[in-house]
Amino acid sequence: MAPDSRGTTPGTRPGVRILVVGGGYVGMYTALRLQRKLKQRLRSGDAEIVVVTPEPYMTYQPFLPEAAAGSISPRHVVVPLRRVLKDCTIVIGEAQRVDHAKRTATVTTLATGEDGTGALEIGYDEIVIAPGSVSRTLPIPGLADFGIGFKTVEEAIGLRNHVIEQMDIASATRDPAIRDAALTFVFVGGGYAGVEALAELEDMARYTARYYHNIKPADLKWILVEASGRILPEVSEAMGTYAIGELRSRNIDVRLETRLDTCEDRVAVLSDGSRFPTRTLVWTAGVKPAPLLAATDLPLTERGRLRCTATLGVEDMPHVWAAGDAAAVPDLTASEPGRETAPNAQHAVRQAKVLADNVLASVDGKPLTEYRHAYAGSVASLGLHKGVAHVYGRKLKGYPAWLMHRIYHLSRVPTFNRKARVLAEWTLSGLFKREIVSLGSLEHPRAEFELAAGGGGSGTPGLPGPSRPKGPGEPPRDAGEPPKDGRTDG
Repeated sequence: MAPDSRGTTPGTRPGVRILVVGGGYVGMYTALRLQRKLKQRLRSGDAEIVVVTPEPYMTYQPFLPEAAAGSISPRHVVVPLRRVLKDCTIVIGEAQRVDHAKRTATVTTLATGEDGTGALEIGYDEIVIAPGSVSRTLPIPGLADFGIGFKTVEEAIGLRNHVIEQMDIASATRDPAIRDAALTFVFVGGGYAGVEALAELEDMARYTARYYHNIKPADLKWILVEASGRILPEVSEAMGTYAIGELRSRNIDVRLETRLDTCEDRVAVLSDGSRFPTRTLVWTAGVKPAPLLAATDLPLTERGRLRCTATLGVEDMPHVWAAGDAAAVPDLTASEPGRETAPNAQHAVRQAKVLADNVLASVDGKPLTEYRHAYAGSVASLGLHKGVAHVYGRKLKGYPAWLMHRIYHLSRVPTFNRKARVLAEWTLSGLFKREIVSLGSLEHPRAEFELAAGGGGSGTPGLPGPSRPKGPGEPPRDAGEPPKDGRTDG
């Protein structure tokens, strides 16, 4: 890596450099479109696209609930960036700061702490800031110790393993209190993530219960806690009411206008006075902008998002672009002035197209295009063959809505390769029985070897519990504790 006038760089090409921070919806789709439009310039060295992302893949988050339920393989929920963006330079790392006055971004990589050379200073001519969002948490006692998020594929698969492990514990224990806590699952947040995750996992657990001699579906207790007066605010109020009725018909306890006060000692205490001993507390109560935005010299809104124009440029900051969760973009189709586009995947994918075109227009000195898109509607899955949809003014529920949910997201998942694989898995899952295996041991792959090598562990190999040796870098964990993947979600 050779330094130039713009700082330490991943490559040595002298042409215009476009830096894309983030490998999510906006980052990947923007880089993909730029790659196609700049194909000749990239090969001749007149242009370079550098993508900085903490993970070497893009996660298609609408498929996380189905991955958790076992309907889709985890590897088909992600898109490998190196394969898709083969003409781009991929840097696996975290952007710590952006100094637009100097046109540099400070990036730490996996090797930063190993080689002692410090963080990279990557210079740029144009920068796209799209780091996405992180979980918005509250200072609730016990939440940091026992809460489980649902934003990453690791969390989704970890939660699936955890739910099945709790059923194993409930089946084996002789303590009624431990059994009840293991079979109680509390989800906080009634948006898309919370409702779809709960519905899919409840569907999976109810099916799994038939293979336990001493667990019935009625023994499972599922609780959805929502602070507002409705769930699924993205769909119409009538569809939200239908979704509540559908969930309650499956004995799911939906509690509106209720908050989680504390979850210390694995007891979820709600604002209505209810107390639920539980080993599973899933937090999906909103997101907030990535911390990187606060470490820039760029203008932010009161909610911490980048203040953008309708052309997706950051206000009063030439050559800086943003979209998606990180950007406050004016909604030109709204009837009320001052409205902003919703930070969701529907807008992010469409904004990425306009953003990429405007970056190219900026480089070539051409006029910019304003982003304008009327919200098409929303679809949500409530488990196998169940769903709600409100699309272009039409309301659907039940099987038609579920089918529309699948068709829509199949059309949106990137690359033909992923579309074919997902469709094949859906077809096979309709022909064969569900998989009900927990692979929680994958979270601690060295545990068995450490035990065999006399690494200080004791107990029965292959069984989770306090006697199982911890994995590398992991604190001790008992069988009921939620998996931790080392992430900090804000």
